[in-house]
Amino acid sequence: MQTIFILTGIAIGVAVIVFMSSLLTGMQSNFVNRVLTGQAHIQLLNPKERVVSLRDGPSAAHVMSILQVPLQRFKSIDQWQPLTEQLTAMPEIKVASPSVTGSVLLMRGEASRSVSVTGVLPELYFQVIPLQEKLTAGAASINNESIVIGMDLASDLGLTVGEKLRISAANGRTLLLTVAGIFDLGNKSANSRLTYISLRNAQSIFNLTGGATVIDVVMHDVYQAEIVAQKIHLQTGLQADSWMKTNEQFFTAVKAQTTANTAIRFFVGLSVGFGIASVLVVSVVQRSREIGIMRAMGVTRGQILRIFLLQGGLLGLGGALLGSAIGALALSLWQHYMRNADGTVMFALVFDTTLLFHTLLLASLTGLLSAFAPALRAARLDPVVAIKA
Repeated sequence: MQTIFILTGIAIGVAVIVFMSSLLTGMQSNFVNRVLTGQAHIQLLNPKERVVSLRDGPSAAHVMSILQVPLQRFKSIDQWQPLTEQLTAMPEIKVASPSVTGSVLLMRGEASRSVSVTGVLPELYFQVIPLQEKLTAGAASINNESIVIGMDLASDLGLTVGEKLRISAANGRTLLLTVAGIFDLGNKSANSRLTYISLRNAQSIFNLTGGATVIDVVMHDVYQAEIVAQKIHLQTGLQADSWMKTNEQFFTAVKAQTTANTAIRFFVGLSVGFGIASVLVVSVVQRSREIGIMRAMGVTRGQILRIFLLQGGLLGLGGALLGSAIGALALSLWQHYMRNADGTVMFALVFDTTLLFHTLLLASLTGLLSAFAPALRAARLDPVVAIKA
């Protein structure tokens, strides 16, 4: 009966660890994917221009001066083509996509909107933001005659696929383009302000022939973005903004969630360990006479020690196997019943086999460690005293 109770307790503890770990990992992965759906992992920009005082020396302290922040010029990243090749060659980076981004006035008849236009190379940029997967109408066909716009902007201007509109830059240059597709990024502000055209058209309308103002970088491991951004900044001098920096509050929440997950594992594991230890201590007390008889018959202290260590390890392993099965069943039920309003899966849950292996190993080690003190006590029992007890 004691064995059944301790196995049940271990199984419940392991099931909680497996279920909560997979749930929080899936939730965290879903949040990160949603944040990174509409932005690059690292964005490289020209460093901001600043004014440096030419007054120096002992007399400079007695001179009152006002340093005015200069206007930031719209200019291309120097030598962006070889820089893009250099970035792509880095093992941490998956793709580097050049683009030209600026503000324009979008006009249709008497209606107009101030929007942000991004000129891209579709074959590269679609690896940064999978725009073709977010279309509600038309196609993500970005060429010299087309433009792709957000659904809220299309609604405001009464636009549909195939209709024409005019975009005008502050320098007076204009383009007449056809709406090729309408997208939904899941964000009203983005759907109202973002538009995409070809890189060549953007270079033309902003009078930036052959230039690129932004390089978007996608990482293999999104959590290495800040480290790689700092590395790129030191090597190139460019302003390198990682998603961790631009979404600092969100990243802090992600780290807090990871800490909470670790704390849950620790305290559940601690409770399982104390449960195993308490059962084995009671077992030693109850079996003192049997242990004394075994010692009197020639069983060594080492053998007694191994018996209780084996019992603790088997309790941990058996409870972990049962708990993993319960955790997997709970995950399956969650995935089946917890749905969005439209019937789709709330977020993907993955039963990680690596997590299963680590849980089994941790539970077995916990059982061994928890059994060590009771096993040592049993091995040290004096046969005569134990038999008289």
